[in-house]
Amino acid sequence: MSHVEDELTSQPECWTRVAADAAGHGGALPAPGERVAIVGCGTSYFMAQAAAALREGAGQGETDAFAASEFPHGRSYDRVLALTRSGTTTEVLDVLDRLKGRTRTTAVTADPGTPVMSAADDVVVLDYADERSVVQTRFATTALTLLRAHLGLHTDAVVADARTALSQLLPEGLVDCTQFTFLGRGWTVGLANEAGLKMREASLSWTEAYPAMEYRHGPISITTQGTATWMLGRAPEGLADQVRATGGLWVDGGLDPLAELVRAQRLAVAVAAARGLDPDQPRHLTRSVILTP
Repeated sequence: MSHVEDELTSQPECWTRVAADAAGHGGALPAPGERVAIVGCGTSYFMAQAAAALREGAGQGETDAFAASEFPHGRSYDRVLALTRSGTTTEVLDVLDRLKGRTRTTAVTADPGTPVMSAADDVVVLDYADERSVVQTRFATTALTLLRAHLGLHTDAVVADARTALSQLLPEGLVDCTQFTFLGRGWTVGLANEAGLKMREASLSWTEAYPAMEYRHGPISITTQGTATWMLGRAPEGLADQVRATGGLWVDGGLDPLAELVRAQRLAVAVAAARGLDPDQPRHLTRSVILTP
């Protein structure tokens, strides 16, 4: 079993633990009414997108998400929350350094022995969710589960759905598809972006991601026999029939969207195996991007 397979199968346990601990981290996490920005890179950026939409949708306050390299330093926030598995990513550390003494910052990380520990005002360490694989799975979803639980949006049913996602067979013919499109709505747009990234990283697949309603505005033109379109969350009325009419495979996300992401992670590993690729060693990638002057 690859590292990434081992790590993605451990997610239900990680989610259960972080949800139980969420109340103890409350002082480090955004309070209701705060104006908040959430930053990250790669997978962490897509988790930031999902978390920001969840928080604002829950009426907790205006919440933005940015790739750390694109953070708008001219804007004012009550708190900036950084998601960083490694604790060493250059762009994240740069944002935290520039905000020091001006804006309260919190970092959620997996490694307590890294520079982020002193770069942020508050730190939440999820070391039990750290990973050996370059490809992120459980740290990202555990960090998002922490934030869902903090908002009161996590339930035991989410964990049950994750276990189902790990035990169900993938849809017949899905692994053999030549192109994959992931769709989301609201907070699940970030999950769709992350599902696409997993497929590109682990299996070098031609993969795209869109807000579900935007898919009709052009991207559906690539859908045909041998392609797959996967909805994370509830699909817009009529979209499934439109995709099936093209000859493409429609995958309906009937589980909690975060559990559907686990299914997409499994697909990435399965396609990698079918193509003779090592999902633990994605091409041109490292665990952390550290830029040198």
